[in-house]
Amino acid sequence: MNIGVLAIQGAFAEHEQKLTALGADVFEIRQAKDLQNPMDGLILPGGESTVMGKLLQDLDLFDPLHKRIKEGLPVMGTCAGLILLAKQLADDDVVHFATMPVEVKRNAYGRQLGSFHTTHEMKGVGMIPMNFIRAPYVTKCTDEVEILAQVDEKIVAVQYKKQLGLAFHPEVTDCDKVHAYFLDMCQKR
Repeated sequence: MNIGVLAIQGAFAEHEQKLTALGADVFEIRQAKDLQNPMDGLILPGGESTVMGKLLQDLDLFDPLHKRIKEGLPVMGTCAGLILLAKQLADDDVVHFATMPVEVKRNAYGRQLGSFHTTHEMKGVGMIPMNFIRAPYVTKCTDEVEILAQVDEKIVAVQYKKQLGLAFHPEVTDCDKVHAYFLDMCQKR
């Protein structure tokens, strides 16, 4: 299985390590020519969503990735990656891929000092550690979106078709269950 990891900004190396340890072949997406690689799934990592959105456009990555996501390429967006997928932002008129019918609140827990760690249940995965770093959360979603996890009554994990959106960072924990769940989604494609 060949997984592309958007590697233009943010926490991409940690995702690559998790996926490689689970037996996936991984390649970095840094420029348009990288999209020539066959891809069974895509990771949109955490980072700064505004910067990532601009770089996606500047590097001519936005349109081809948007097309593939709309056509059903499995994608996992963590933190900023969730923001990139969201159809609407609670605190901003600018959206990016807008392929997941959810509304997301950016920096919903506050700045860096509002970051925290917890262990919680994720549907289909089980109990997992969750690291929230300047994290968003989902404020609204349509009935087509499956809510996979809530922490303190805030939606922090959702799935819409082959799109997995997470407000937390599974790549910075010692647990690989979320990445295994995503690889299973890719296999079922």
